[in-house]
Amino acid sequence: MRTATLFLSAALMLAAAPAQAELPEGARAMIEAAMATGDEAKVATVLDLARSTWPDDAAEIDVLSEQWNTALAARKAEEAEAKTKAIRSAGLFDRWRGEGELGAFQSSGNTDSVGVAASLKLERKGIDWNHLIRLRADFQRQNGATSREQFLAAYEPRWQFAENVFAYGLAQYERDRIQGFSGRYSVSGGLGYRVLNTDDVQFSVKAGPAYRVTEFVDGTSASRLAGLVGLDFDWQIIDRLKLTQDVNALAETGGEATIIFDSSNTSINLVTGLDFQVSDRLRSRLSYQIDYDSNPPAGAVSTDTLTRATLIYGF
Repeated sequence: MRTATLFLSAALMLAAAPAQAELPEGARAMIEAAMATGDEAKVATVLDLARSTWPDDAAEIDVLSEQWNTALAARKAEEAEAKTKAIRSAGLFDRWRGEGELGAFQSSGNTDSVGVAASLKLERKGIDWNHLIRLRADFQRQNGATSREQFLAAYEPRWQFAENVFAYGLAQYERDRIQGFSGRYSVSGGLGYRVLNTDDVQFSVKAGPAYRVTEFVDGTSASRLAGLVGLDFDWQIIDRLKLTQDVNALAETGGEATIIFDSSNTSINLVTGLDFQVSDRLRSRLSYQIDYDSNPPAGAVSTDTLTRATLIYGF
């Protein structure tokens, strides 16, 4: 009898309690519509607005939020798996991206002239391996004679075997008769470290041994063991403006330089660039380049400078 009385009292209390408020249908439709877009920022905004507008329905909103987070995590995992699968099954000539650069330059040092500068960069990013190919040419004829003839071709593979540590290789060819050599071949390999890697600032260093063969314009040649040191610093100053200051054989953002030193000669190729994003594919660049050789051939000076104003198109 006592048990029946307690049961009846509890039933009466539940019947007398106010029914839990349900989230209005319009609010639920608004949240579901935001989730259907797949836009994380939009969903977060709508959920925050719903919680502040219908605080009594916070529990139901939290359930919807948890469902969204579960679905989002599953979608990202599926996309990551598909991306990894696509990379692993890609052919040798797939997944390459590039950019072409064309513009004018003004030089001082061994020559005082203006001319044409052109370059092409191709890049392939994988899971652990990145490949970078770079071609560059500066050429001018003045008063019927060639006053500048500078070419560069380089290939750099990189293996990212830890979060911030990588191994690199480099094979590079240069030709610059004004500086006194008809061909210079360099190979290098070593280790690098990413010191900073944020949305606005990237900074990495690398170093390794190198071997260099130089063919001079007078017909002689020299080959030596050397060392290579590289620095790469990029700073996104504002939304569309980026500063590149790189001491690096090849750089992803447009500035590049090489420091190779041996017992008799140290060469530096340093480029500082300022990039302005015109559109998704088009950038303008103003860059200043210094080419330095501590022991140049007879008749050549140690330092050449080059100022470029170019347009870059990505593809």
